[in-house]
Amino acid sequence: MLIWFVVIYLLFSVGVGLYASRRVHNSRDYVVAGRNLPLPIVTATVFATWFGAETVLGISATFVKEGLSGVVADPFGASMCLIIAGLFFAPLLYRMNLLTIGDYYRARYNRVVELIMTICIMISYLGWVSAQVTALGLVFNMVSGGSIEQSTGMFIGTAIVLTYTMFGGMWSVALLDFVQMTVIMAGMLLIAVLVSGDVGGVGNVVNHAQLAGKLQFLPQGGYEAWVPFVGAGITMMLGSIPQQDVFQRMTSAKDEKTAVRGSVSGGVLYFAFAFVPMFLAYSATLIDPKVFGEMIESDAQMVLPNLILHHTPLVAQVFFFGALLSAIMSTASATLLAPSVMFTENILKHFALKHMSDQQMLRTMRIIVVTFGALVLWFALNSEASIFKMVENAYKITLVAAFVPLAFGLYWKRANTQGALLSIVLGLATWLLMEALQPSAIWPPQLVGLLMSVCGMLLGSLLPNLNRKHRAAHHRHPSV
Repeated sequence: MLIWFVVIYLLFSVGVGLYASRRVHNSRDYVVAGRNLPLPIVTATVFATWFGAETVLGISATFVKEGLSGVVADPFGASMCLIIAGLFFAPLLYRMNLLTIGDYYRARYNRVVELIMTICIMISYLGWVSAQVTALGLVFNMVSGGSIEQSTGMFIGTAIVLTYTMFGGMWSVALLDFVQMTVIMAGMLLIAVLVSGDVGGVGNVVNHAQLAGKLQFLPQGGYEAWVPFVGAGITMMLGSIPQQDVFQRMTSAKDEKTAVRGSVSGGVLYFAFAFVPMFLAYSATLIDPKVFGEMIESDAQMVLPNLILHHTPLVAQVFFFGALLSAIMSTASATLLAPSVMFTENILKHFALKHMSDQQMLRTMRIIVVTFGALVLWFALNSEASIFKMVENAYKITLVAAFVPLAFGLYWKRANTQGALLSIVLGLATWLLMEALQPSAIWPPQLVGLLMSVCGMLLGSLLPNLNRKHRAAHHRHPSV
């Protein structure tokens, strides 16, 4: 019975996505929905893009094992990212009327910075989208009672998401996000009410978690405890700001105020609802301590799905897996579209196919969406990392390479191309070196990389411009 409800929901989703594709007439419609989205849709698409597999399965699994201190990156860092992006980045970026975040790096610095940043941001999406593909396979495996292999489910899920994303672009993503946000919120709240009745109410679960030390958020100890804690929080808080999907949501709004309010309200909603899966997963340990206790040690990601399958009625199962599929598909579609658009706009258009018409560009974007989808599927099939770790690791490269040139470029007039390049080189080199030599050091590699990126920007921008001096010398001595 459950699998048929899932099939009907998937067909409905594809139908909505294909219907929305009728609004796509040019590349701007495809990438930023013609900059026409109202506040409810912007809020929904910000919330639904963030509320993915890692929120339902990854965060809940990490919480039952490590408590609140283990989820500082997500939802704490992730929700703060959206709020900071809305307040401090959305107004300035919206006014620039750009198509991609890569366009900003070209406009503020030069094409070399644009190319490097585009590659870094695209690489960061591999882990994030792979986490969603992995979760899709897991859902199909569970709702079919094991008759669909997880790898087969990954193929099916990827094909479905690709279908409507390829045709409808941002219009399909945005309208489906609105539908999916409604399903997520209704489904999660219904299940929370049902489960809380089995565990003596919300207060009983909170008290039990408090006594077990799971609600201890701040680390205990000196700098050796605080530095990794801060590093984990900052990774998603700042590392996910220079991302194309965040940029698209802000710049798809109908005006600047909508861009700001949509990002902030989406971040606040995300923070509130991210606690529902944590509550449900911890409730499982009270309902059946032996079974779920063993599951936490072997595969904590399976706690929540098994709770729903074996301890709730069919209606709750339908709502849960509908909400889970909504969460995964909304994130997967957005994160497939973002890097594909950047590759077309910031690499092919400016470095390879310089004379594309708008219709050729639109067709190329659709081809790249399918190509990137195939690459992500291959990566997901061959990755052994957990869903939570795939997502957490995705933002390290953008933290050390892309954040500083973006933030300093917007807020410091003296930031220049030399500073941006030195910032990128020092940030990436330090991070990669530490990951190779001391990945488990007290100072997380990505935090040291961020600090070195700041140093590079300051040093490069304040020193005399070497290129300018070289050109001046060449002008004085043309024979040199």
